Amino acid sequence: MAKSQNKNLHKAKTGKNDEFYTQLCDIENELRQYKEHFKGKTVLCNCDLEISNFVKYFKDNFEDLGLKKFLFSGYKKEHNIGDFRSPECIELLKQADIVVTNPPFSLFREHVAQLVEHNKKFLIIGNQNAITYKEVFKLIKENKIWLGATYPKQFKQPDDIIKTFGNIAWFTNLEIKKRHEDLILYKKYNPEEYPHYDNYDAINIDKTKDIPLDWEGAMGVPITFLDKHNPEQFEIVRFRKGDDDKDLSINGKCPYFRIIIKNKKPIIK
Repeated sequence: MAKSQNKNLHKAKTGKNDEFYTQLCDIENELRQYKEHFKGKTVLCNCDLEISNFVKYFKDNFEDLGLKKFLFSGYKKEHNIGDFRSPECIELLKQADIVVTNPPFSLFREHVAQLVEHNKKFLIIGNQNAITYKEVFKLIKENKIWLGATYPKQFKQPDDIIKTFGNIAWFTNLEIKKRHEDLILYKKYNPEEYPHYDNYDAINIDKTKDIPLDWEGAMGVPITFLDKHNPEQFEIVRFRKGDDDKDLSINGKCPYFRIIIKNKKPIIK
């Protein structure tokens, strides 16, 4: 990620600068993947005011999507209107079938926890590093949440300045065709290219495209693997830690965060 993009994310996290507005084109690009899910449903955008592009999208496409009802709610400090955690917003949540929104980056964990608690379908935007949160990774491992189809990069702030980010993703529990497509593998295992970890019985993979087609054991892959994850093809075993509960290491050095997976259908010849 470029330094300026890292800086934007750091400012959002440390300064609680959560006012990053999603562009309409990014909403349209993602939502077209899920059209069949919305017919006859009640949709809630629970981090959105009237000016939100999420609100605009669902109002403009209400009939085309075949929605039953559309609800939205957002936080207005000057009017003391509650956020998604307020009692009135929770009552709206209870009416909804699907939640679609861009929650504040600093409250992503709370937002996901609330959606799971109320057993809601959802499509929300978050920092891709949320994969590393233990609460979120547990849901990914259990096949209860996965990444969406596209990756929005530019967001507008209240002063109309456009900010660019390099690792923003959609998180969802709505089925899409993409996550049931097999990753095409072409490389074969060799010990020189695929070293074993010191503290876990698995080989290290630096790039998803380099996953060997003939390896039956465990493999450590970068978190970007989740963009290609097909639960029928791979099993997610664990995240980051070895048998000693320390970060995975090779010759005493730790590669960046790894997800341990297994290929459910290796090709052995």
